[in-house]
Order: sequence, then C-alpha cells, then structure tokens
Amino acid sequence: MTRRTSAASAPNDRPAPTASDSSASDPTAWRRHLPSLAVAAAGIRQASDEWDAVSDSFCDKDGWPVDEKGYADGKVKRDAEAWKHAEVFLDHGPEVLAGVRAAADGPDYVEGPISDDLRRLRGIDATLERARQVRNEWDQIMALMEASQPGSLQLYQEQAEEHRNAEGWHYADELSYRGPALVRVAEHLADRADARPASQTERARVALTRSAPALVASRSFHFLFPQSRTRRPPVVPADAPSAKSRQRQTGRSPDPRGPPHPF
Repeated sequence: MTRRTSAASAPNDRPAPTASDSSASDPTAWRRHLPSLAVAAAGIRQASDEWDAVSDSFCDKDGWPVDEKGYADGKVKRDAEAWKHAEVFLDHGPEVLAGVRAAADGPDYVEGPISDDLRRLRGIDATLERARQVRNEWDQIMALMEASQPGSLQLYQEQAEEHRNAEGWHYADELSYRGPALVRVAEHLADRADARPASQTERARVALTRSAPALVASRSFHFLFPQSRTRRPPVVPADAPSAKSRQRQTGRSPDPRGPPHPF
C-alpha cells in the first residue's frame, strides 16, 4: 500500500475545493471535470453492485453472516473502491455544482428534462461536506501519528484507511445516487449553452465590428476631400418677395451670380 509522506498528510495542506482561477476567467471551465465525475459515479455504483451480488453468499437465509471473514473482507473491498471514487467528487464536485447553478434557469427547476435530476441534487452539499470532514480527520490522524510515533505510520495506516473508508461509505453511497444526477444536469446545460444562438447584444457587437471599417473609411474620405460633400441650396421662405418684386422695390437688377451662399 502506498504510504503518504508527512507533507501530504499535513491537516491543512489540502485546499478547500472552490472555483479555480481558470473558472474565474472561463465560466465554462467546470465542464472539463464531467468525464471524471461520470467515471467516479459509475465506479461507486459498480462497487456497490458487485458487493450486492456476493454478499448473500456469506450469509444464512436470515441474513446473518456465516463466513464472517469473507463478509468482512468483501465490505472492506467495497468501501475502499467507493471511497476512491468519492474523493473525485470532493476534488471536482463543488466547481461543477457552481457551474450548474450559474447555468440553470428558473424554469429548469419546475419542469423540463432536468427538473427531476435537479431535485435529486438537494442535499449534495451536505453530503460533500460530511465526506470532506471524514477526509480531513484522516489527514489529521496520519499527521499526528507520523509526528508522535515516527516509523509507526506504515504499521497502522492500513487499519486507519479501513476505518476511514467504512466511515465514508455512507456518503459514497449517497453520491452513487446524486452523482449521476449532477453529471446528467451538467451535460445537458453544457450542450444547451453550446446550441444557443448568440444573444442580441453579441449580434449587435458583431454587426458593429463589421461596419466599423466602412464607417471609418467614409469619414476619412470626407475629411480629406471636404469639397466632395453635397451642398444643399438655401431655404427660401414662402413669403419672400420674388426677384422682380425686389427689383421694383430697390430699382436694381438682380445679381446674375445669384444670392450669396449661406456657408
């Protein structure tokens, strides 16, 4: 069995699982954990099913073990396999949960293809937190044992692991029910986000980006060649006197060049 180093066993060396830095810059980064969670959920279920398939063979018709060693060894194997996969949920589950909650809409919780699975996720935070406490206690025990009895860790580690796995089995079993629901919900939301068309804001931004070069070119042309602008004729009021009337009033002929330009 692989021995932990004292550095890896320090009680506070494990950082609390939170949204990673990559998630802060990329809101879809949680998707990369879905294959690992899917494998972990299937692994817990397989460990449970394999034990259920043989457990009765160790018991009498009333359910009492007749082969106590075989029965105990079978549970130890089941617990160890299940805990190995439960730790994957401890490492990646919180980030995926945060991504799911950010991506799910209100109607998703009421009806639709993931509403039942969203209801199955109720309580998963508590399950993960209690499983994390089991792991933290294990880390503390290993660190204290290494510090107080140097060299004894290898002698008692196997027994301590069996105790941890047995304590964690209940939470691993809960994850065998809630874990697949989390994966299904996350995969559905990821596929839906990929299939949705760009928002109106994004489409407007794209259209503006495409039209910007033509707008800049037009403004640059008029800046370089201002005389190319079309000049509008002056507006003459409807009640303005005609040229002949002004001639009678002033006694002068109209200027053949026309009226001065208003600009």
